[in-house]
Amino acid sequence: MDTLTLDGATEPDRISAEIGGGFLVAFTAPSPDKSTENEDCVGVIPYGPAAVILAIADGAGGLPSGRRAAQSAIQALEESLSHAMDETMLLRTAILNGIDAANESVLAIGNGSATTMTVMTIEGHIARSYQIGDSKSMVVGQRGKIRAQTMAHSPTGFAVEAGFLDHRDALHHEERHLVSNFIGTTDMRIEIGAEVKLNPKDTVLVASDGLTDNVHNHEITELIRKGPLSKALESVTNLAGRRMTVETVHQPSKPDDLSVILFRKPF
Repeated sequence: MDTLTLDGATEPDRISAEIGGGFLVAFTAPSPDKSTENEDCVGVIPYGPAAVILAIADGAGGLPSGRRAAQSAIQALEESLSHAMDETMLLRTAILNGIDAANESVLAIGNGSATTMTVMTIEGHIARSYQIGDSKSMVVGQRGKIRAQTMAHSPTGFAVEAGFLDHRDALHHEERHLVSNFIGTTDMRIEIGAEVKLNPKDTVLVASDGLTDNVHNHEITELIRKGPLSKALESVTNLAGRRMTVETVHQPSKPDDLSVILFRKPF
């Protein structure tokens, strides 16, 4: 199967597919409050018959060519992985090389553009994350337990990880939009997650901050942990969309481009 990409430049875009030994649904849509194009890019890249790479790049808002940076990063990752698969390279090595290629590709644009990128690999029943920036990946059990999740590379993300800031408070923090790690910079760093052995009915999520800046972790886990993936995707993206357009005192509301991938494996 070829790489699946979502554009969603001006309108919502979604896909569903059987890939990597499992079932996947994905969605992307531009922010409801802007007339410019969606700066998220979603890539689903097969790596042989039993492995798949789930990737979301979120072009940096406020910098030149955020959309171009995100698309360039996903394309460079895909091309690097294609060459690596021809050489039967180990997936972990192939991903690290691919992210380096993505970084060089965005640097080569030469206008200061940048993007975050979060990658989740599924190889057999093993999942592993690779994080640059503040998009999110999670592995959620059927009962709602978060078995693994990435940390946002941001002041609020580090504060939450250190126990100085609660997840709920972070969504309302005035510095929640600041990010400290990007593709397209000379000091880009890759945070590699531990291997996670997927259990029956685990759900894997990768999402841009359009989701995680508007929906609490406990809400995400409750909506995606069980039932058909298509319904889970609809529920979680609809909630994020409502939060973006209706601001209330007690709930987060940050209009932004929104991208979500959900994946499960049959056992």
